[in-house]
Order: sequence, then structure tokens, then C-alpha cells
Amino acid sequence: MHAAGTVRRHITDACWNRGIEVSSAAAANALPVAEYTLGMILLYGKHVLERARSFRRTRKHGDWLSVPHDVGNYRSTVGILSASLIGRRVIELLRPFDHEVLLYDPYVTQAEAAELGVERVELSELFSRSDLLSVHTPLLPATHGLVSRELLDVMRPGAVLINTSRGAVIDQDALTDLVRAGRIRAVLDVTDPDPLPPDHALWDCPNALLTPHLAGSQGNEWERLAGTAVDEVARWAAGDGFTHPVRRERLAFQA
Repeated sequence: MHAAGTVRRHITDACWNRGIEVSSAAAANALPVAEYTLGMILLYGKHVLERARSFRRTRKHGDWLSVPHDVGNYRSTVGILSASLIGRRVIELLRPFDHEVLLYDPYVTQAEAAELGVERVELSELFSRSDLLSVHTPLLPATHGLVSRELLDVMRPGAVLINTSRGAVIDQDALTDLVRAGRIRAVLDVTDPDPLPPDHALWDCPNALLTPHLAGSQGNEWERLAGTAVDEVARWAAGDGFTHPVRRERLAFQA
């Protein structure tokens, strides 16, 4: 029983070959990451951080009637890249709000997307239609550099890219170019490398928010991971099996 997320660095084929059952607390760790994502979607949809900086500088209210139409969270379009544990939790948390939610995941059918309450789209359409786009795909050989310069180039002016997955999923040079040019905004809890070198351009870019890989469980959130681990051990000891088993055949598609 792994009281955290990925077991990739802990489990080898010898474990599976010997019939050892495996569980992780990845589902529990997905919750704070999804909460962080929701918070950033709502804050950036309202342009809160940028407007707070302006307010601190001017010390006065602007003209509310002149606020651009793209400011706000009413009927804005949120794109979710991958229906992972975290991606699905973000979709669930978004349900009370007035967003249009798009999903790209090659393993999700149209019927499954309908059950999730989202619109399944192709990858390029996800990037071209989203006002805010959140990356939740695991870093696998097939997803390294998946978010390419070509995809970033079709994002709407002023759109927001949120990454809580892994930095290497994104072409970071391309992202840096577009953010520095003011074309898009970025919220990055992960980078490549992580952290960035002290002299990297993104540190001082007003269109980028960098956080120190804090979206996952920290502080009192560790209690949830520990509780999940204890519950799993109790279920296994009682003969009920794991609630969150890690399957050998699924490991190639998971973080």
C-alpha cells in the first residue's frame, strides 16, 4: 500500500509476477490538485491577480463599465486535457459553475464524455476553443512534449494554460515565447526542469504565475493520504479487496 500517488518508481515486474496486490492513495492526492485547479480557473477567469496588482499600483477602482467582455466566469470555456483521476475530479468540481467544459482524451468515448457532462473534442480544437485549459495528462513517452508549439499557437489571445501535471508534457520554450509576448497567460505548478533556473525568463514575467509544486497534498492534507492507506489495509485484511487497486495492465497509461 503506497500512501501517496504514483507507484512507478516503487513497483517492478517482480512484484506483479509474485502476485502481490498493489494500492495507492493517488485518488486521495487528486483532490487537492483538483481544488488548486478550480481555484486558479475561477481566479484567472475573473483576472483577479492581474487586477489586484493594478489596484495596488493605482490605489483606486477602475471603470467597471469598461471591463472587457472576456473577464468573468459566466459561460467561459474550460478545456481539460486528459480524463485522469485529477481531470475527472476537476470536471466534477466545475459542475456547479456556468462553464462550458471540453475534454480531450483518446481513451474516452463520446458516450463516456456525455456521462461526464462534457464535450469530447479533438486535441487542436481543445486548444483553439478554450479560454482556460488545464493539463492533467500523465507524463509518458507518448505524452512527452504533447503540448507543442503548434497547439499553443492556436490558443485564444489572453487564454490561460494551467499545468499541474509534469513540465515535460509542454514545449516550455514555446510556452515561454508566447507568455513573454503577452499572447497567453500561464499558471505553472510544475516546470521542466522543476524548479526553473534562477535566471529563467518566466520568473519575472507578469503573465506567468509559478508555484512551487504545491498543488498536491501538503500540511493537513497528508492526513487524507494516511487515512486512505489505513482504510485500504483494513479492507484487504477483511478480505474485501482494495478500493483503489493499481492494475498492471493500466500502469502504462497512468502517472
